[in-house]
Amino acid sequence: MDSSLPPRAERFRRRAERLPGLRRVRRPATTTSPEFDLAYLRPRPRTGAVPVVVIPGGPGLASALVYERFRRRAVTEGLDVIMIEHRGVGLSRHDCAGQDLPPAAITANAAVDDIAAVLDAEGADTALIVGSSYGTYLAQGFGARHPARVAGMVLDSTVLTAWDHVVVREHARRLLWHGQEPSAAGLAGKIRVLVERDGHPVASLGPAVRILYEFTSDQLLERYLDHLIVDRAPGTGRLLETLGSKELTVDIPFVMETSLVGRIAFRELNFGPAPDGMIFDPALEVIAAADRFPPFEGEPFDLPAAMPGFDWPVAVVSGDRDLRTPRPVATRAAGLLPEAVLVPVPGMGHSALDTHPALLRAVATSVRDARSRELAARAGELARLPREGGSSVWMPRIVRASLVTDRWRTAARGRRVPRT
Repeated sequence: MDSSLPPRAERFRRRAERLPGLRRVRRPATTTSPEFDLAYLRPRPRTGAVPVVVIPGGPGLASALVYERFRRRAVTEGLDVIMIEHRGVGLSRHDCAGQDLPPAAITANAAVDDIAAVLDAEGADTALIVGSSYGTYLAQGFGARHPARVAGMVLDSTVLTAWDHVVVREHARRLLWHGQEPSAAGLAGKIRVLVERDGHPVASLGPAVRILYEFTSDQLLERYLDHLIVDRAPGTGRLLETLGSKELTVDIPFVMETSLVGRIAFRELNFGPAPDGMIFDPALEVIAAADRFPPFEGEPFDLPAAMPGFDWPVAVVSGDRDLRTPRPVATRAAGLLPEAVLVPVPGMGHSALDTHPALLRAVATSVRDARSRELAARAGELARLPREGGSSVWMPRIVRASLVTDRWRTAARGRRVPRT
């Protein structure tokens, strides 16, 4: 027990320790890491079933508390789910002496080998590997490093290389700056007005637009842009800026902890490339955190070279509103995999695990049951499955309320703003 934890974090720790299926496997000392206990959860093992290892994004997202509801529903739907608390995060943060794991212990290769260690501890020869966002990089890395142990794979919001940011920039600008899709042409025009006429800073506007585009609707994004053009919506702007920047700068113990594992993002996955100074540059969103971590040194895997050798069924899940791991990346990944099917999900943004978990469970079940080929045709049906909370549900409510508050505050100052 870490008595130095603040009261809220200590409550989280105690609650996590009581979760059903919590187990630990001792990871031995190496030249780069001390001995420590890796935490993982397998709520209801099923004899003869292929276990489903679900890897969240980040790096930094914890598994134990954040995905308690996901695991509970997965179990009721017949999935033998395993979730690992990433080394350096939450219940796997400390060595056997109670100290934080050292930087040298935090690598993508080590995190991949942790998955194999858990399967060994559970007596599982193979597993269905499900990754979301950063978790897809680990999933594919596991395929490259331990191919004989993969029964199938689901890649949700795929990360493919350390140079994905080039594609991310091009996709967002084509859509929301140049307006090359008719559905987004009006939004793009208003964004250009804000930047070119009004001099709105791209470092704050780009992330705000991305959040609203991914998690709300074109209509709500347009309302926000209208408020900015007339009044600049100060309260809502501050809200969106906080939501966009806190992941890499503020640890929430047992929920999102990047202070140790953020080095994987920057040192191995190039999360902090040189900004090009234009809107929709993901590098601008991480500038505040970049000096906390070592610079990029090189990728641990050459996934495009390894993926043609993946001979298991793969479902590549891609939301059409995803601006962080956009469709062109997913399409390239599916094209590199000989047994892949692309599942294009209408109306979904980034990470089905976090925004549409029912869909992700349905996809995992289909892949497990050797029915992955039907998934592309079922994408629309799957998208209509009930949403189960998360950012795609609460974000529109919060933004609408904030815009109403901004409108009345501005009206009290005698200025006219658009109705919300």
